[in-house]
Amino acid sequence: MTAPRLRVDDFDYDLPVDAIAQVPAEPRDASRLLVLDRSRPGEVRHLIFRDIGELLDAGDLLVVNDSRVIPARLPASRGSGGSAEILLLRPLPNEPHRWEALVRPSRRIPDGERLTLRTGETVEVGERTGDGTRLVRFDGDPGAVMAAAGEMPLPPYIHDRSAPADRYQTVYARPPGSAAAPTAGLHFTPGLLASLETRGVRRASVTLHVGLDTFRPLEGEFIDEHRIHREWFEIPSMTRQALEATLSAGGRVVAVGTTAVRVLETAARTGATSGWTDLYITPPHALSSVDVLVTNFHLPRSSLLLLVTAFVQSGMSEADAYEARDALLGAYRSALDAGYRFFSFGDAMLII
Repeated sequence: MTAPRLRVDDFDYDLPVDAIAQVPAEPRDASRLLVLDRSRPGEVRHLIFRDIGELLDAGDLLVVNDSRVIPARLPASRGSGGSAEILLLRPLPNEPHRWEALVRPSRRIPDGERLTLRTGETVEVGERTGDGTRLVRFDGDPGAVMAAAGEMPLPPYIHDRSAPADRYQTVYARPPGSAAAPTAGLHFTPGLLASLETRGVRRASVTLHVGLDTFRPLEGEFIDEHRIHREWFEIPSMTRQALEATLSAGGRVVAVGTTAVRVLETAARTGATSGWTDLYITPPHALSSVDVLVTNFHLPRSSLLLLVTAFVQSGMSEADAYEARDALLGAYRSALDAGYRFFSFGDAMLII
């Protein structure tokens, strides 16, 4: 029997506005942690994130996304006096002065218009692409411009901008390139990572520069009508060796965040260890590269919610996509009833 096409509406849920976290927990590992065991999907446990080591074993491997968020949001003004904004996504290959960006108000800004930043420098807005972005051109070094005039690109649902910029950055962030934080990693502190290492839980890094799809809702009536924007990824040789050693020893691969899952699944399905990925993970596709997932609570009708549903289904024997969705959204309802905070600065889940 052919499985029914899954609708975007099937992955909607009601979320009170006051459940959206506006500021991060202090300290980072004071966030709450909901534990969902896929072998007992109707049950959840409630912990504090710093207690995550109780559920990890010696020989497990944490795989984190070490991409650093760039100050990609550039407030600007138009020659007419109106306000504008540029959100930088990625440089064009071999053209470091030209970037793909989201521009507001894009419809009213013609090709060739120059927007003025608060430093007085200008950026030229160029042609439109096929997915709603624009190409912009800098006269000088884009990195220097961002350092002087850029802001951290907090998601639009965060209205309180009082948190220090480094709180939207993981403690292990290294190569710059993301337009949004890999938020599951925001809960880790240096002390927590050290305590996990003492327990025998190792850590390895991959890189995926988070781009446009963090800001894009699912398009179309059915989930298979949506397309994922390409993002750059890399798996260093040391990480590949750590993955092989973990699997050989019977340890578990613990992905920290959906971006780490996308990197590992891209490598598992294609054999590639670097390049561009547009992998769109949805149920009922089974995941083969990850045993445990650390993640946050995601937006309704989002590609991230679909990925987590696919992961839940992968660990539920003979379950279909709707049973996995019900298990996940049941855990979400438990979190809401218990006062958890959602989205980027919110609390976390551990799915085993």
